[in-house]
Amino acid sequence: MSDAKPRVQLLLPMWPAPLQVRTAITCRAGGYSLAPYHSLNLGGHVGDDPKTVLLNRALLQESLPSNPIWLKQVHGVNVSVPSSRLDEADAIVTNQVSEVLAIMTADCLPVLFTNDSGSVIGAAHAGWRGLCNGVLENTVKEMQILSGVNSARGILAYLGPAIGPQAFEVGVDVLEAFQDAEIPFPDESFTAIPNKPGKYLANLYLLARSRLESIGLQQVYGGNYCTVTQAEQFFSYRRDGVTGRFASLIWIS
Repeated sequence: MSDAKPRVQLLLPMWPAPLQVRTAITCRAGGYSLAPYHSLNLGGHVGDDPKTVLLNRALLQESLPSNPIWLKQVHGVNVSVPSSRLDEADAIVTNQVSEVLAIMTADCLPVLFTNDSGSVIGAAHAGWRGLCNGVLENTVKEMQILSGVNSARGILAYLGPAIGPQAFEVGVDVLEAFQDAEIPFPDESFTAIPNKPGKYLANLYLLARSRLESIGLQQVYGGNYCTVTQAEQFFSYRRDGVTGRFASLIWIS
């Protein structure tokens, strides 16, 4: 481990969130972890030295108003809310100032949310299972409860870095799971791979957009990265197997 203090590298999402809503996405560079977790690994469950992960998290916290709320993500659909903070959840919402929500990923889709007044925010972890089973819809529902507004039209969403549509190869079981959910999705969400029967390229971004639009969200942004091909910026489980996790963060300032 170098004696020099690393400099955390952050991406700032481009979306028209209210001014008091702050967002950031960590890159893989700028931390203390050694290969294969190099270097800003924030995941404590992937085999990295726990002390090094704590150092990385402390380094990140210097750029934030408080320590992020780290969820134990289990590819489910439960949402942690202010009145009932869950240890295991794949989404989280708040209306508390300076409470930093965090989602860790390395190919799955992180989605950040805010209402148009900036009084309620949310974050969700959407792998294909969670996406298919309704984690995004559950997050929006809890935001509506927290804000006391029934309509989803005033909610904005940002789709963070995930495995891109040219890299996410899946089997027919994934296609059938979305078909069985009986929620319409664009035909382009799954592209059959020539000479690979039963194999498809899945578009997580398109599936997420269609899910959000189906419940009334009209302002959906992001979806421009690929964690697999952008190896210098992002960790990717599909690409590397043993690897770290980066974080998508949101808070009310």
